[in-house]
Amino acid sequence: MPSLFRRRPADLVEPDTANAATTAAEQTEQTPRARTKRYTPSKRERGVITPKRSSAQRRRVPEPPPANRREAARRMRERRRAQRAETMEGMRRGDERYLLPRDRGPERALVRNIVDSRRTAGTWFFGGAVLVLVGSSVANPLVQLASNLLWLLLALAVVIDAVLISRRIKKLVFQRFPKTTQKPRSLYAYGIMRSLMFRRMRVPKPQVDIGETV
Repeated sequence: MPSLFRRRPADLVEPDTANAATTAAEQTEQTPRARTKRYTPSKRERGVITPKRSSAQRRRVPEPPPANRREAARRMRERRRAQRAETMEGMRRGDERYLLPRDRGPERALVRNIVDSRRTAGTWFFGGAVLVLVGSSVANPLVQLASNLLWLLLALAVVIDAVLISRRIKKLVFQRFPKTTQKPRSLYAYGIMRSLMFRRMRVPKPQVDIGETV
């Protein structure tokens, strides 16, 4: 017959089980979450401080609405003028975001460098054409003859220079970009037309000096 004051075996085991559960819970609380494999510690636990935006960036004062149509038109003109200036500056720098479709791509940039790295006969063509025009209007036969000879020499120089530029483009462009989809004739025409322009008037502006290796 069991006694009322005698402990049962279950009573002896329950405190140990409770103590073990409490100890496991305490160890779980004390063990950092960083020890788990899938847990990524937060920036605060790693000691990383996120920089805060300045008050000037967070608080942007909106532009007041225009008082009348005249002021609205003036603001529109100023905005368009600023956009055009930004576009032209980007085109001069050779920024791909502002370039025309004909100037975009690494192949076109290489063609520009090929042309800009040398002196071309086309830069003297228009100046010589003015001299030929003036000389042809003179009644002196010798001056007219000299003008015609000068015209022939300029034309011959431009043709020879165009052939040399095309050969250089064919060698470098298709050597560095063997999988290019650009048509050869389009690249040749692009380089020849650029060679006919004065160096200071070229857009995008030259990125290499004369004589520099491309």
